[in-house]
Amino acid sequence: MAKRHLPVRPNLSQLKSQAKDLLRDFRERLADAVEEFREFHPEIQDSGEVKLADAQLVLARSYGVRSWPRLVQACRMIDAIHKNDLAAIQDLITSHPDLLHEDARGVRGNWGPPMSYAANLGRDEIIQMLARAGAKDVQHAFDHACLQGQVETARWLFEHGASLERGIVMGACETQNAAGLELLLELGAELCDAEGNQMAAVAMLLETYCRNPHGKHRCLELVESQGIDLPETPVMALHRGRVDLIDAFVRRDPDVLHKTFTYREIYPLEMGCHEDESLGLHGTTIDGTTLLHMCVDFDEMEIASWLLDNGADANATAQVDAAGYGGHTPLFNAVVSQANTCGRQQDASMTKLLLSHGADPTMRASLRKRLRFVEDESEHFYQDVTPLSYGQAFHEKRWTSRAAMQLLAEAMDNR
Repeated sequence: MAKRHLPVRPNLSQLKSQAKDLLRDFRERLADAVEEFREFHPEIQDSGEVKLADAQLVLARSYGVRSWPRLVQACRMIDAIHKNDLAAIQDLITSHPDLLHEDARGVRGNWGPPMSYAANLGRDEIIQMLARAGAKDVQHAFDHACLQGQVETARWLFEHGASLERGIVMGACETQNAAGLELLLELGAELCDAEGNQMAAVAMLLETYCRNPHGKHRCLELVESQGIDLPETPVMALHRGRVDLIDAFVRRDPDVLHKTFTYREIYPLEMGCHEDESLGLHGTTIDGTTLLHMCVDFDEMEIASWLLDNGADANATAQVDAAGYGGHTPLFNAVVSQANTCGRQQDASMTKLLLSHGADPTMRASLRKRLRFVEDESEHFYQDVTPLSYGQAFHEKRWTSRAAMQLLAEAMDNR
């Protein structure tokens, strides 16, 4: 079983350095290195016998790749695809024909064999060369071209044998890729999952980990064009990116700016959303929060700015549940959010926006959070924390924004 995660684009130089470090650590009998050798190369016991080739084998196997040469081939194949180097790819598949059909990374994953990997990037010349060489993953490549919005690539693959399998739209909905979804609907794909559930596609757009606001807005327009009625609520207006509709709600009822909304209003069951509330993927809880809180996690910068300019409170607090958890302000959501995992808030622009409208970095709350599809899915508790200390303590660092925490530290120092 792999202990390490191989990046989508592995770096051979870094892997060589890791192997040298592993060799050194094993010779020094450091516990982690000894354990890796015991698991992945048990015939080596004496640190005096170990060679660099042994450490390279252990490293490759720890990534789930069968050998060091296969890992080197994976790095070279992926690098050639990124560089659009047809000659290098031709040399690789001529010398090692099996590479045409094996996963490009040497380990099973969503990116697939070289043709599918190239389809993610829209490398049409490579795809056509691999097809002539006998690549068989046309359908998988088509799925990924649609998922990534590589429209011309997807058209070519469709013309060369890919089909519109039921549920194929779910990939584009998962990535909120409007170009891919629009193409699939144009080609005649059903808006449904593999079981024919039409609302599952809508639920995927709302509940997905992805944060692609403009794509999400367009996808929901496409959903509506397929005859699905979207609820006329302030939260759905936010999902759709419709400032005009939010404005209309606020004109009728100014309290919409300050109102808190339940989880079910954010992820409605009638839109196919799951009964299991952990499957609406977000960072800091948005149950019982205002539209402004939601904007932070969904990366709706334009709507957040509009809300603040029209009277929303940057220090609005979420509802406190029966166990005493909640009461957090939008700054908490800015520090720990799903948007952070997608690289959407690397410049901490949402935190800057909130601070510029008077958000108080010293406010405290108690929160609890269970993440899904991570190694640790247990519920964690954070008692009486500020946004900064919450981010510092949060159990999955990929969800936190270092830039946001730096801004908050500076803001607290200046108070």
